[in-house]
Amino acid sequence: MRVVIQKVLEASVKIGGQVHASIGPGLLLFAGWEESDTAEDNAWMAQKISRMRLFEDHEGVMNRSIMEVSGQFLVISQFTLHAATKKGNRPSYFRAAHPRISKPLYEDFLDQLWNASDLPVKSGEFGADMKVALINDGPVTITMDSKNKE
Repeated sequence: MRVVIQKVLEASVKIGGQVHASIGPGLLLFAGWEESDTAEDNAWMAQKISRMRLFEDHEGVMNRSIMEVSGQFLVISQFTLHAATKKGNRPSYFRAAHPRISKPLYEDFLDQLWNASDLPVKSGEFGADMKVALINDGPVTITMDSKNKE
């Protein structure tokens, strides 16, 4: 499982020209799965992200988690995180999990994130053409892969 984490002042996702979901301060997560990913990867990622210290304390140091600042999550599924770009000029997505695998994992991740943080978790729509808008705070952008837990 790969996730791109962006700390945001606000973020929203439009589907069909209409706002589907929006958040204020919090984390925008782009998440993608490959065939070998499991619910255990989701649980590990949800716990790690919920406790990651990305928000400033009273001294301006990134020392507080999203839970400590009562932030919100917006999660967008993104199979392109598993693009292979070594050969040619057109990315290949052979490593991205088929929707029959990744859609249930996406839905499970939303639940795992809520269970880990007890914070609002909003989402896009799996497989939809989405337009995502954000105001990155910092900017803070972090990539994580559940295959690199150690």
